[in-house]
Amino acid sequence: MKLMLQPIFQKAKDQACLTTQQTEVFPVLSSLLAPEALSNLVLCHYDIDIPTSCHFWHRGLSDIYVLETLSNLYILRISHHHWRSKIEIDFELELLDYLYQCKIPVSAPLKTKDGYLSLEINAPEGKRYAVLFPYAPGQIALGDFNCTQSYLLGQTLAKLHQTSTHFSPLAYRNPLTPDYLLERSSDTIAPFLHHRHEDLQFLIKTIQEIKQQLNLLPTHAPYWGICWGDPHSGNVHFTSDNQMTLFDFDQCGYGWRAFDIAKFLQVSLQTGLSRKVRDAFIDGYQSCELLSAVELETLQALTQTAYIWSWAISLNSAKHYDYSRLDRYYFSQRLERLKRLKSKDWQLF
Repeated sequence: MKLMLQPIFQKAKDQACLTTQQTEVFPVLSSLLAPEALSNLVLCHYDIDIPTSCHFWHRGLSDIYVLETLSNLYILRISHHHWRSKIEIDFELELLDYLYQCKIPVSAPLKTKDGYLSLEINAPEGKRYAVLFPYAPGQIALGDFNCTQSYLLGQTLAKLHQTSTHFSPLAYRNPLTPDYLLERSSDTIAPFLHHRHEDLQFLIKTIQEIKQQLNLLPTHAPYWGICWGDPHSGNVHFTSDNQMTLFDFDQCGYGWRAFDIAKFLQVSLQTGLSRKVRDAFIDGYQSCELLSAVELETLQALTQTAYIWSWAISLNSAKHYDYSRLDRYYFSQRLERLKRLKSKDWQLF
């Protein structure tokens, strides 16, 4: 059998070598775009002062650069080729522009000289899209997120939900349904648990139970509408007088408004925000928009959903940029967190 397969393997090897030789540029998974070239690109297409510096700041779901000019500071976001389509990006940018026009305090994309909200870049791996934002005044309140700030964020989120009921997007974005949030996440996570049968069965059973609970939630307004998708203390800047600016709407879409509450709880529990601070967020929300009994009853299931979705996003990112993280501890730690979120005392962790 081995001798019979050798010619097949050799042919595949020869074809791979020929393909590599014929390719002018070697395939790229994710390039790092040069700051100086991006600075020149922005200067050509935006009505801004002369840039004095441009630094690669952070790699996450997008590549983030900090651009400074003679008079202003900006955030330049470069999408990853594998993360979202142009249509999905357009949905987010349309939403941010709409919310800004409606006086919701978001960091909205600046328009190019030609009136576009993004620039197309021909990167080695394919099309990527640049978006320029004004730098949000203030700073992240990580570690010092207090009850007042939490209340104000919850209140602003409710106003965002109310305002966005009249949003009519031209672009399309996958809705944040259980199939999108849970089944697709399961497809990402499950292959890494095939050698851990008990853990795999736990994940599958948990997702089934969550979906049954979420069947209780109505899929019409006001329960269903535009979601920020990632509200938490790390995605808002506060000034010294508690003026806020919201940013990072990468995960926005149509979904249950209570999912935004759950996403805040999921991140807050993970980062150790106190129960008082978490309750202040919900109180702030309900000062503008009351949550129904069924929404409050399903918050635990939605928080588990937010966690599983966040885990899958993290896993996909690690597969591209940091596979070394995906050891046994990585999965054991996340499974343990999910078990805590399933427990009777989930709000205590």
